[in-house]
Amino acid sequence: MAGGALAACAERCTVREFTRPRRSSVPDTKIDEHFMMRYRTLLDAETNAFDELEHAFEDGDRAHFLNDLQHWRTAMDKKLAFLERSGLSAREAS
Repeated sequence: MAGGALAACAERCTVREFTRPRRSSVPDTKIDEHFMMRYRTLLDAETNAFDELEHAFEDGDRAHFLNDLQHWRTAMDKKLAFLERSGLSAREAS
């Protein structure tokens, strides 16, 4: 940092912020065409399942809603599992 920027940061930052180790926000994941195709397939499945869930809700069809809710949860779980296996996670880092 330039001297002025460092001084300005020092005025508004706490000691803890200065000494906290920084983690890289870039995962060690190879995001290539194959990754994007698989992710897009999973995302489309989740979107379609949600659309069906939405229609069942709008129609007031409880039996279909509960079934579609399970399909949507399964589709979302598959997408999140894929991201986690790939080194990406939707969970907040601690």
